[in-house]
Amino acid sequence: MAENEEPEMEENNNLPENNDADNDQVVSLSGLYEDWFLDYASYVILERAVPSLADGLKPVQRRILHSMKEMDDGRYNKVANIIGHTMKYHPHGDASIGDALVQLGQKDLLIDCQGNWGNTLTGDSAAAPRYIEARLSKFANHVVFNPKTTEWLASYDGRNKEPQNLPVKFPLLLAQGAEGIAVGMACKILPHNFIELIEGSIQILRGKKAEILPDFPNGGMADFSGYNDGLRGGKVRVRARISKQDTKTLVITEIPFGTTTTSLIDSIIKANDKGKIKIKKIEDNTSAIAEIVIHLATGVSPDKTIDALYAFTDCEVSISPNASIIDNDVPRFLGVSEMLKISADNTLHLLKRELEIRKGELEEQWHFSSLEKIFIEERIYREIEEEETWEGVIAAIDKGLKPFIKHLRRDVTEEDIVRLTEIKIKRISKFDSFKADEAINRLEDELAAIQYKLDNLTEYAIDYFKELKTKFGAGKERKTEIRVFDTIQARKVIIANKKLYVDVEEGFIGWNLKKAEFVADCSEIDNVILFFDTGKMMVTEVADKKFVGKGIVYCGIWRKGDKRTIYHMMYQDGKGGPTMMKRFFVNSLTRDTEYDLTKGAKGSKLLYFSVHPNGEKEIVTVHLRPRPHLKRVRFDIDFGDLLIKSRTAAGNRVTKEIVAKITQKEVGGSTLAARKIWFDPVVKRLNDEGRGKFLGQFKGEDRILTLYQSGQYRLSNFDLATHFEEDLIHIEKWHPDHPISCVYYDPERDLHFVKRFLCEVTSDKMVSFLPEAEGARMDVVSTAYRPKVNIVFNKLLKATKNLPDKEVEIADFIDIKGMKAIGNQLTKLKTKEIQLVGPVEGDEPWPIEEPKDQNGKEEISADDEAPFEVEWDMTKDDQEEDDEESGQAKLF
Repeated sequence: MAENEEPEMEENNNLPENNDADNDQVVSLSGLYEDWFLDYASYVILERAVPSLADGLKPVQRRILHSMKEMDDGRYNKVANIIGHTMKYHPHGDASIGDALVQLGQKDLLIDCQGNWGNTLTGDSAAAPRYIEARLSKFANHVVFNPKTTEWLASYDGRNKEPQNLPVKFPLLLAQGAEGIAVGMACKILPHNFIELIEGSIQILRGKKAEILPDFPNGGMADFSGYNDGLRGGKVRVRARISKQDTKTLVITEIPFGTTTTSLIDSIIKANDKGKIKIKKIEDNTSAIAEIVIHLATGVSPDKTIDALYAFTDCEVSISPNASIIDNDVPRFLGVSEMLKISADNTLHLLKRELEIRKGELEEQWHFSSLEKIFIEERIYREIEEEETWEGVIAAIDKGLKPFIKHLRRDVTEEDIVRLTEIKIKRISKFDSFKADEAINRLEDELAAIQYKLDNLTEYAIDYFKELKTKFGAGKERKTEIRVFDTIQARKVIIANKKLYVDVEEGFIGWNLKKAEFVADCSEIDNVILFFDTGKMMVTEVADKKFVGKGIVYCGIWRKGDKRTIYHMMYQDGKGGPTMMKRFFVNSLTRDTEYDLTKGAKGSKLLYFSVHPNGEKEIVTVHLRPRPHLKRVRFDIDFGDLLIKSRTAAGNRVTKEIVAKITQKEVGGSTLAARKIWFDPVVKRLNDEGRGKFLGQFKGEDRILTLYQSGQYRLSNFDLATHFEEDLIHIEKWHPDHPISCVYYDPERDLHFVKRFLCEVTSDKMVSFLPEAEGARMDVVSTAYRPKVNIVFNKLLKATKNLPDKEVEIADFIDIKGMKAIGNQLTKLKTKEIQLVGPVEGDEPWPIEEPKDQNGKEEISADDEAPFEVEWDMTKDDQEEDDEESGQAKLF
């Protein structure tokens, strides 16, 4: 259509309805598209992608369950037959029905499956519908269906009836979860634990607040601190469970929700190909449970590899929930807590309706049974013998009943009288009044029981949920461990797969400068710190080739927050100015910004620069330009006597004289204090930020001792990337002369033993100190100075019935022996429990020494500030007072 014709169409839209041609309303083509698209979007949202709040089901799922109920005879049905039967209700083809049916079956809640239904761990698809079978589970039959409380609708072709919503008496939507994408709207409700949903429903019925968190069928670990009750904007971090089989092997036994072993392995291989991790090979041994074995390359840290797997692969995934549902044909966004409350209230309502319906049925039975008894016992049937018309028969029976129906609970209707006329003569002749009274009494007892439940409806609903837990809760315990995760910094765990080079003459850095000077191994996301002869510095991101400027004095890899790398620097403050010295760290700055390390005077230049990774002290020799008034033109400066400050400090004056050159004379030990380490029990990681339990100050070869419930110990270094096993029960700084005290049970001898030993294996690996007998278990373990245990004897046995508890001080009971020694028998009597009663951790009088440097002085922390300014100034007067034999500068 031409552009100039469009206004004419707009004018046609405003034509009066009494048009001479006809009375049809003219609608533009764009208007039709708008209306049709809105209808389509509404249909997809309401009828296909988003579940209903009432029963937690999408229309296709509801129709599948309804069809299976109609077909249910207790036996398995071919899935192909179920699909065909469901097509009477669902107009979208067999493929959509088959996919939805398989997904329902894989959730292992409503459908009892037989055959190959696929594998959610590996991602393998199910067999063809003609090969697999299904039937409703006992749980589905118990909680999902009740035709008496179901509202029915006509199917799409009008030939059948389908449920508007199924009367589900359970928070099915939260148990199964749901995911769907509609037009302009999406839904993602995570699955929750069966037992926790029941317990939460009970809490709500009791008037308390319930908080529930997702539980994934694949297990794993999850951080729900940002869950936001399942609403938009929330986030859940899910991690695979990775364990160290040995120093060269990692095993993944549980995978994150939404992944498969295939996709997980692909992501690991991709990260390895990109050089972010370094593995030797990977094996998939998954069958009923996940088992992915990762073999590490030689020299690769397993702890850092675990962190790298979380940082760069699908071993950690982030899930964004979006709790949207359909409520009374209207899309709504509700939190899972509100959904659970609505579900509990809906269950209460359905239980009440079922009781009321049953009560009405029993009252009708009681009413007719009473009428029947009156009709037969009072021989009212004889009064119709002389009646010739049907109206006369009805009237005669009605008249005969009136004297005997005052105790009935409702009036007698004509329909009741008609039913009495249908009683057979054989039944009348064999009528037993005693049995009739018993039947009426049973009905009255059942009515009383139902009325009691109605009067105590909340308690009845609570008992209903408790019954669900008893009947169907076995094997449905929580699978996903609730954890708080630490934030893994990618720069700290990525493999250094590049080589950094620097071209000092041309001022370039990068990993593609093959003919330049090699600096260090690096990764593609590392930062590089640069110092220049002008006394300036900057930090920039590494690249394949990058120009940074000429006059490079030092180039190296920089880590944010690093306070242990100490830089020594001497510079001339302006042209002809004094020489200054400073000792500083660089822990934080803005990337690609130039910083001046001098006072900023014009003509300042760098005279000396060195880098010390662990704050080592250093002695340098300063050579002065010879002049007539100078007696000594050379003296030594010990940087170890200068306190460490930040990079912004101006520094201390060395001399006013002109410096010819500065040479390094000697490098000594570290002047930094030992590193303070804490253990955070929430995330089960080490840190140097003061979170959790303080372990002590570490340096050099210091180790951390960890004890495990499995009866093992481990001596690890204090690297913050170290991972610990899940059954960790104790952690401390290791002292080689502190023994471990242990009480354990030996199943072969059926006795408890005590042993004290020192750690004989000091390599970083798990070491067992229990006997190898199957069933051996540890009762208590302690590293205290003089631990005591309390023996609680078995009071159920005759020999120990009246024995009081007994306390034993382990240090007096046994001496320190070898780690493999059996130890001493604790008692021959049967015990119920052995408890550690003291001293508690922190009470042991082990001597604690403050860290000292090599000269016996207390060491200086990188965080300390100088209390006063120190100057070196080798003027003529100073040199006259200086010791002739020492060339050392004087502090004053």
